[in-house]
Amino acid sequence: MTFASALSLHPEAAVATGEVAGEVLEQVGRAPDLAVLFCSPHHVDAVPDIAAAVRAALGPRVLVGSTGGAVIGGGQEIEDGPAVSLWAARLAVPPRPVRVSAARTATGAAISGLSERTFGPGDVLVLLADPYTLPIGEVVDLLGLFDPPVPVIGGAASAARVPGGDRLVLDDLVHADGGVGVVLPVEVATTLVVSQGCRPVGEPMIVTRAEGNLVAELAGRPALERLEELARALAPDERAKLATGLHLGVAVDEHRMTFGRGDFLVRNVMGADRASGALAVGDVVPVGTTVQFQVRDADSADEDLRALLSAASATEAGGALLFTCNGRGQRLFGEPDHDARAVEAAVRSGAVAGMFCAGEFGPVGPRSFVHGFTASIALFHDV
Repeated sequence: MTFASALSLHPEAAVATGEVAGEVLEQVGRAPDLAVLFCSPHHVDAVPDIAAAVRAALGPRVLVGSTGGAVIGGGQEIEDGPAVSLWAARLAVPPRPVRVSAARTATGAAISGLSERTFGPGDVLVLLADPYTLPIGEVVDLLGLFDPPVPVIGGAASAARVPGGDRLVLDDLVHADGGVGVVLPVEVATTLVVSQGCRPVGEPMIVTRAEGNLVAELAGRPALERLEELARALAPDERAKLATGLHLGVAVDEHRMTFGRGDFLVRNVMGADRASGALAVGDVVPVGTTVQFQVRDADSADEDLRALLSAASATEAGGALLFTCNGRGQRLFGEPDHDARAVEAAVRSGAVAGMFCAGEFGPVGPRSFVHGFTASIALFHDV
């Protein structure tokens, strides 16, 4: 398999498109199996022209793309200026395009474009979605109910703050709603990496009383009391991290005897009720679940990403697609290009592209979830 990527910062969409298309064409030639396009908010109105020019220049079997609040190309994250990023690959077998939409019903949402017939065993879905018009959580949950469950990697478009402001590309059509994607057959060797950027503190505990997203008791005592007990036992610098980046890790496999990195689905702790001693969490946490408090800061996020990439690179990657959170970047790390540089270092060709997202998708354990503050990565390996 062959991979290529190119990034242009030119403010004129036509010039930027010519630069990236020409560079990718030199690296992989015409008619690659897959091309993936990312455009910054500055180019939203020009996306139809950009996509048409890419199709004319490259002639990819499948073209997918999205607008993002920031664009990634190679080892760069362009957070403020105009940018067009293009990634292309020749794969072991051709991918299959997917268009996803949803209609609200009295009982939830009717999702079209996905069924068990869409996928074979071992297939992976790369999904780019509009967060305003697609119930992404329900889509990911549906994929988890298929037999076997379908892993999904990708992110929510983030160039716009109002419905209808983002653009999604699928072959010769540009959409302002729903989702677009590509099915990677099992023969396309991929490793999916989800770095949640947290590390555990304290010890795992069992939820002994809960209602909805309120965790009332941990190991038989009020949850807030357990948290305060943990805070008193920590060193002052660790206590400060707890105060500014507190999360709760929910075990994805209750049958494990011990828990470590990657064994928890990390969710925000949104607040506390001192009267009842309950903690409000950004998800439903049933009674009997094993949980552990987590902290997120720049050091933890850096350590987690590098450790996961190191573990995944036993088979060297030839290319990568990176979906990182709007809350990461310089806002978290205080320096530019953190996630992009780390992923680029794990990719032989340096062929990396992606975007900053309003929610990232990826597997933790046997199922996929919608995440926040993560770096979700598809690493492509030669076979």
